[in-house]
Formats: sequence, structure tokens, C-alpha cells
Amino acid sequence: QSWTVIPDFTHHAHSASLSAVAVNNRYVVTGSRDETIQIYDMKKKIEHGALLQHNGTITCLEFYGTAHLLSGAEDGLICIWNTKRWECLKSIKAHKGHVTSLSIHPSGKLALSVGTDKTLRTWNLVEGRSAFIKNLKQNAHIIKWSPDGEKYVTVITNKVDIYKLDTASITGTITTEKRISSLRFITDSILAIAGDDEIIRFYSCDSQKCLCEFKAHENRIKDIYSFEREGQHVIVTASSDGYIKMWNLDLDKIKDAPSLLCEVNTKARLTCLAVWLDQASETKENADKAATSSQANEDEISPIVGKNKVCCTDKSDKRAKRKRKIIPEKQKLEAPLQKKKKKRNSSA
Repeated sequence: QSWTVIPDFTHHAHSASLSAVAVNNRYVVTGSRDETIQIYDMKKKIEHGALLQHNGTITCLEFYGTAHLLSGAEDGLICIWNTKRWECLKSIKAHKGHVTSLSIHPSGKLALSVGTDKTLRTWNLVEGRSAFIKNLKQNAHIIKWSPDGEKYVTVITNKVDIYKLDTASITGTITTEKRISSLRFITDSILAIAGDDEIIRFYSCDSQKCLCEFKAHENRIKDIYSFEREGQHVIVTASSDGYIKMWNLDLDKIKDAPSLLCEVNTKARLTCLAVWLDQASETKENADKAATSSQANEDEISPIVGKNKVCCTDKSDKRAKRKRKIIPEKQKLEAPLQKKKKKRNSSA
């Protein structure tokens, strides 16, 4: 099977470099140093509007299912957005400094954030309030839940601390030579780590040992993404060298380097990356799976597999004057994310 990467939708999104990108089954959102969040409807291939709640660089974006988006920025705020009307449901003063990273628990009830005030904060998303604050010795710049929600990791420069949810204590630490720029759970127990070199490394969360490492690019790796399609694990990497590469990872042979599926030179200085997967193309082939996932609550994340489109970002300094639909600024509803949370339907 041969793979190719072609430009499908290109747009000059911001007046400054991009700093964050997130996707759900319909939208791509991008955050920038120009303090705005731009929304793109991938099904219609159009610009959908802009969110102007933050003052400062947008540092992190993450969707929860089809109904909500969380954003964090250098202004210390975390904003909870309703993606139906693109309203700001709640604006939380999360950190005294910048918000550097956030991650939503798979249940949607909790979120974690880290900031430049040397704290790790737990947020109750059902009630929209702070639940717990942990002081860190240094500023963490990445935080991420495992897919099963039983553990989470923080990254401080070149060190990954692995925490267990039920005890909130560190169960292991992974240390690399260079600063870590991106981290991704491949499975509940395998981490892919990329940093300020050309190497991608796979680590076991249980033993903290390196399972495999391979040279992926000619320059530092800025972001790493992964998805599963028809039983195939695909790793996508973006580098300062301008290349996006897609790799086939065989989990049964994790000690072997992944094989290259395809690559493309974007001729841009890449800063972040996400993959939008077209759910529609897979629905016809997997009617049974679609029927199961359709029973899920709209707030839940159902498996999204199918045709892949890579959404990359660049650091072009060109400024483009354009007309755009602007979402009303500072629109705020002092209501929690969810007053009542329906029980999640298990599709296991």
C-alpha cells in the first residue's frame, strides 16, 4: 500500500506564527502568537470564524468529543467553549503565569493543566472549578493523560514524570539528553517522545526503559501525532526541516524502527501538527462500529478512523488582509461545562 501526502486545503490563518492546533471530527482550530484562535470547517473546507477571548499567545488547545473545546494561553486563562455556538461557557483564571499545557481526562470530568507558576492543577469540569493544586519544583511545559485515564505524565525540560491517578504520586521517571518538545501515548503503556534532536524514542511507562529509537528527521522534531487505521498504527512527525513524515509502527515488533510510509517537504518551518481523520469514509466499511459509536453521548469521544489529512502549521511572517467572520469578543456565560453528566455508554 502506497501513501501520498498532498495539499488539500491551504489558508493563511494568522498574522503571526502558529503555536497550537487541535482537531475533532469536523473542525480544526489553530492558535497563534497573534492571540486569536481560528476555526476551520474541514467538511466544507472553509474558514468558520475566530475566537478572541484571550490576551496573549495561545499555548494549548484540546477538544473533548464534538461538543467542547478547551483553550489555554499566556494570559493564565483556560476557556471552555461550546462548539455548537462557539460560546465561551466559562473563563477560568487557571495560573498566575502562563498556561503551558492542558489535558482532558477521557471521562470529560477532569482536566489537568500546568503553568509557569510551578503548579499542576486539577479541574473539576462538571462544576467548573479547581479541585486540586500540586506544587512542582520547576515549570512543566507538557501534561498528558494516558488513553485509559489511569495515569498522566508531566514534562519538565528533558524529564518525564509518570503519575498514577489513584495516588497522584510519581511511579517512574524517564530522562532524555535533549529537551522534550512533544510526547504521545501510543498505547496505555508505550510513550513516543520527540525532542530537540532528530531522534524519536519509544519508552515503556512500566519499566521506563527505551524500547526503540530511530532517526526520523534532519533537524529537531517539533511535534508528533499518532492514530490507528484498520488495525495499522501510524506515527506522524513534523520537523523544523520542513518535512512531515508518516510511519508504520508494528507494535508486535516494537524494538524494530517503524517503516516510512510517505513524506512531504512543506518548505515551511513547522511548529505544530495534528491529523484530521474523515469519519465518513470509514462508516460505510464499518457499519457495525458506526452503530455502536452512534449510541454514545455527544460529549464522548467515539473512534474516528478513515481517510487522513495532515494539518500542519508554519511560521510565515507574511501578513494578509482578509475579511473574516468574527465570533463576538469576550462572550461569556458563567455556567459550568456540564450541569449534569450522562453516564458514558461503554462500547467495549
